Amino acid sequence: MNRNPVIPYILVFVFGIVLVFFLSFKGLGDMEEVAKDKGEGKGGGKTEVAASNPEDIYKSTCIGCHGDQYQGGVGPSLKGTGLSKDEVKDILTNGKGTGMPPGLVKAEQLDAMAEWVSKLK
Repeated sequence: MNRNPVIPYILVFVFGIVLVFFLSFKGLGDMEEVAKDKGEGKGGGKTEVAASNPEDIYKSTCIGCHGDQYQGGVGPSLKGTGLSKDEVKDILTNGKGTGMPPGLVKAEQLDAMAEWVSKLK
């Protein structure tokens, strides 16, 4: 009738340590499988298609400074700027001041993005 109360704690401890090691090795094996899946390019085409739309480019690179409704924030508002397509293209290419970094939009997407931004109302 006199059982040692420490035995269950030791068993749980040992079981936990074994479980941690097992899951670690299982995770390493899964990591190799995930790396193989990413290498096959199952979703590679979708990213390129999404990045060709000016609004999607805005959501991925500009929204942090210019806001979700183009209202401005850290950067100025993009609504009704009165800038021409060429002026917007120049700002996107070369940046402006210290707040607007150059080269956020790829060269092949620059014309479409500049036209889209210049037409925002």
